[in-house]
Amino acid sequence: MKSHEFRAAAALAAVFSVRLLGLFMIYPVFAAYAGGLHGANSYLIGEALGIYGLSQGLLQIPFGLLSDRIGRKVMIALGLALFGAGSAVAAISTTIGGVIVGRALQGSGAVGSVILALVADLTGEDSRTAAMAMVGITIGASFIVALLAGPVVANFIGVAGIFWLMVALALVGILITQFVVPNPPRIRVHRDAETVPALIGAVLRNRELLRLDIGIFALHAMLTASFLVVPDLLRSTVGVAVHDQWIVYLPVLLISVAVLVPAIIVAEKYRRMKGVFVSAVMALVASQIMLFYGSGNLFVLLAALIVFFSAFNVMEASLPSLITKVAPPDVKGTAMGVYSSLQFLGIFIGGIIGGMAHQHSGSAGVFVLTTALAVIWLVAAAGMAQPSYLTTRLVPIAESKLSDAPGLAAKLRQVPGVAEAVIIAEESVAYLKVDAKSFDAAMAEAVAGRSPPS
Repeated sequence: MKSHEFRAAAALAAVFSVRLLGLFMIYPVFAAYAGGLHGANSYLIGEALGIYGLSQGLLQIPFGLLSDRIGRKVMIALGLALFGAGSAVAAISTTIGGVIVGRALQGSGAVGSVILALVADLTGEDSRTAAMAMVGITIGASFIVALLAGPVVANFIGVAGIFWLMVALALVGILITQFVVPNPPRIRVHRDAETVPALIGAVLRNRELLRLDIGIFALHAMLTASFLVVPDLLRSTVGVAVHDQWIVYLPVLLISVAVLVPAIIVAEKYRRMKGVFVSAVMALVASQIMLFYGSGNLFVLLAALIVFFSAFNVMEASLPSLITKVAPPDVKGTAMGVYSSLQFLGIFIGGIIGGMAHQHSGSAGVFVLTTALAVIWLVAAAGMAQPSYLTTRLVPIAESKLSDAPGLAAKLRQVPGVAEAVIIAEESVAYLKVDAKSFDAAMAEAVAGRSPPS
């Protein structure tokens, strides 16, 4: 990336991270806190934990579409203001109903899709993949840091204090957006980064994409449902108070990251993606069975958490990569939009049905539910096609070449390493699916009428 592109991507990754830190920080401590709220029961605690996923999932795509019309930074500031307002409502609430309202309002600030669109506005086609990767790494790091920091921060300022911290983080995000993030020279629709409504039907009809959407839905439903009971199990089985449970999460997460690196190398470098993917889903099934039968045993509980978070991190890294491999080149942004919406809806459903299961059947009921979700996912994953190991590349097209888009697409398909080529004349861009090992970028740019980058 050029220096100005790096700065823009880093600033937007920071905006993403300040919001996610607050959201994930409450996961390890929320169930214990919410149990002391007026009117709370296990079902409503699950609803309060998951409800932000409903508003987030429903509003991700509309926020992105509105940003095309009224501006990216305006929508990001509005979304962060809604997130901050919801956090304040949750912070001052002494009833579970008030916290549910606050959490729903938090989720209505659905700025994720807008941030990615602004990344695309501020980076060139040849730098965009790296910029998106920077944001993706930030998301993963924020999740890990938040799980470790949540119990520590709650010990000093309480969970209500974490909600107030979210207000402060929202303000920081607004300041970064307004004063650090550059203004884009122009706002465009980027099919590699944004949802195009006309393409949603094609995404939903693609069976391979649906398998991946089922996966991210199930993964986050399992995560949310599990955090309704795991903190209490750590307290009763390991003897660690909720505010000290970072001591448990730290080695668990370190081991899971150590597992992640070789797994991704095997999947990507040695092209064993399906094997690694299905193995990770099987590990998720095993972890939930271990939790069902052995959650009262110290060693089984810790082993189950290590297996779960190892598989979880592998999935968080590999699912977006698989979306890129499976989606047609001009449909990638829409596929990611649907995927993101189902991720948040999984959080909502996980909280709802996890809370119901906990209320009626205790922790065992929750793990029966999560095991069933993992088994359904395993059935869907087992039938997946072997991924193509192709990636999406964008090549700008000279104006003089746009008059014969079909002919140009045919010529681009003859370039070494190019499997698919779609010309979007209004964007002056060719969307290519390529094999990175054999793709001749210089030839593709020459065919498109552009000189290769110096």
